[in-house]
Amino acid sequence: MPYPHSAPTGLGSVAQQAAQVLYQHRLVSTMQLHRLITPHHTRSEFLRRQLHTLRQAGFAEAVGRRSTGQTQLLWWLTEKGAQAVEAVGLLQSRAYRMSQEAALGPLQEHTLAVVEAGAAFVEHARRLGHECGPLDWSPEIAHYYRDDSRPGEELCLVPDAVLSYVHTAAKQRTLLTFFVEVDRTQMTIARLAQKLHAYAAYHEYAPQPQTARGNRGPRRQATMPAWRSRYPVFPRLLLVLTGASEDRLARRIADLRSLAASDPALASTPFRAGVTTLNQLHVSGPFEPIFTPVLGSNEPVDAWLRESLGALA
Repeated sequence: MPYPHSAPTGLGSVAQQAAQVLYQHRLVSTMQLHRLITPHHTRSEFLRRQLHTLRQAGFAEAVGRRSTGQTQLLWWLTEKGAQAVEAVGLLQSRAYRMSQEAALGPLQEHTLAVVEAGAAFVEHARRLGHECGPLDWSPEIAHYYRDDSRPGEELCLVPDAVLSYVHTAAKQRTLLTFFVEVDRTQMTIARLAQKLHAYAAYHEYAPQPQTARGNRGPRRQATMPAWRSRYPVFPRLLLVLTGASEDRLARRIADLRSLAASDPALASTPFRAGVTTLNQLHVSGPFEPIFTPVLGSNEPVDAWLRESLGALA
């Protein structure tokens, strides 16, 4: 998929694409960038030279990370690089700035795992003739809502990523939108179930219209849920588990289903949610039956989640 030329100016198109990806996803390894941007090159040396050019120009920085017995570089944009990308205006501006401390900090593995989940979609879209590129998911987009179980509070749901994917079959193109949550087994299963509850509450939330000042009449409940101002259809929720053995992750999926079944908010809300592992997503791809529905039958389905939490299109 071609990408528009963008800042930093004066650099090759691959270096510019790398700058965009780093701006969007904050911290990305060399090999992830290679798979996302230059998969047509059998080796990553060409990309490494482009990244070195970005670093020499002061647009990017990197730190080393030991993985599977080797050291790999993790890249991010400097303030100079971020401002250069923002100057072009092709990407939604993001206030977040990566630093060496953050790149080496406790969120490193989670950030890379989210990129890895997105990269699996990109690679399988390429294989299947669908459309999904390295800029087609955005990390940590805020969605504000209220929950009847916590009256008076404005809450914020922040998916790990919101991913867009164009599925093509028999000349029919379908735009799919996914909420993606990546769990590295760092949180309790109860906390993961609470995230599911938050998605159910967001699905149901409809803002009340403001009454005029001095009007003591009752407020009318809005008829349109808040999510409809952003999405034509409520996004499917995909939970991607990693950070443990497949057996342990399978037990975690079973425990999550048990907790979800006991939440009345989930039982009454027809949004679609499924859970898989990062390894299954990488090996088989999202359009094989690798997702276990969060509620109902535990028969695996693909990312369409057709047999999941309801009949929403």
